[in-house]
Amino acid sequence: MGNIALITGATSGIGEGCARRFAQGGYDVIITGRNRNKLELLAGELKAHGVRVFNLVFDVRNRAECEQAIAGLPTDWADVDVLINNAGLALGLEPEYEGAYEDWETMIDTNVKGLLYMTRLVVPGMVRRNKGHIINIGSVAGDAAYAGGNVYCATKAAVKAITDGLRIDLAHTSVRVTNIKPGLVETNFSNTRFHGDKERAATVYKGIKPLTGEDIADVAFYVTSAPAHVQIAEVLVLATHQGSGSVIHRNT
Repeated sequence: MGNIALITGATSGIGEGCARRFAQGGYDVIITGRNRNKLELLAGELKAHGVRVFNLVFDVRNRAECEQAIAGLPTDWADVDVLINNAGLALGLEPEYEGAYEDWETMIDTNVKGLLYMTRLVVPGMVRRNKGHIINIGSVAGDAAYAGGNVYCATKAAVKAITDGLRIDLAHTSVRVTNIKPGLVETNFSNTRFHGDKERAATVYKGIKPLTGEDIADVAFYVTSAPAHVQIAEVLVLATHQGSGSVIHRNT
């Protein structure tokens, strides 16, 4: 058996890219998400690389479901070597004083609490084995707020603080911790943010070649491939014509 990577939110975007990249790299993969059919389709594709694939269908926002999923892993899947906390989303772009309560709760429950649940459930095993790597998918949005970003930016700032805190807590071990902070990535992200308004979502990427989920997956695989004494703590990844979270040069 090879090393095992567990990837949350694997049914699209960065998570799907990570599942493919780690399978290509010889990892057995545990893919998680809420859509059983998408997971099964992806699993069929990944097995073509000659690796084992295990599907977990649950919602990271639900602590009981997280606990049940991890507790139910067969013995030969229980020792996770790489945890990629990818599941996350943005909802809405309204001013904070006009934001929807439901959107706030969904972002906080997914981006912050879901990440914490999975960390709490998986990392103790890494500590016992003195081996492992946690990759949290943060965002350039966690470095500075932008117009309409308010709560989403706050959740990604929380991801940075939580990741830094975990790295400090694990400094006495050989377990490594990385925060990958993507900029503009063309996935289902904007379509989700605008509640299915594809036309509005398309404007986000107009006039610039954005990053892809595969680009971020390459970075994730790279940081896990570094020598054991090297811990790549944080990686900011931007499209070439993106200067920051709010500065984008578009060809019009």
